[in-house]
Amino acid sequence: MPPSKLFFEQETGKLDTTQLLDEATPIAKLIGLFAIIALIPFAIAFVFLRSSLIGMPLVVLAQFILAVGVATVLMYVINRAIQLSNE
Repeated sequence: MPPSKLFFEQETGKLDTTQLLDEATPIAKLIGLFAIIALIPFAIAFVFLRSSLIGMPLVVLAQFILAVGVATVLMYVINRAIQLSNE
């Protein structure tokens, strides 16, 4: 018996959308969380401090938050892929 393919139903061979959505939901929540957190300093910098030197560190802070978010999401995806390969 060949091994089952991930995200495919074993009986029909069709794409298992429920499993796909179950795996994509936490990733989307993580992306949304870091996007909302980074939006706060971006909004403050662009709305209130557009031509000020104080706005530049806020933009750098927001970019740092986005970089940490990307790293966190990537680590989650790699960790989850390792877990799924061991099942």
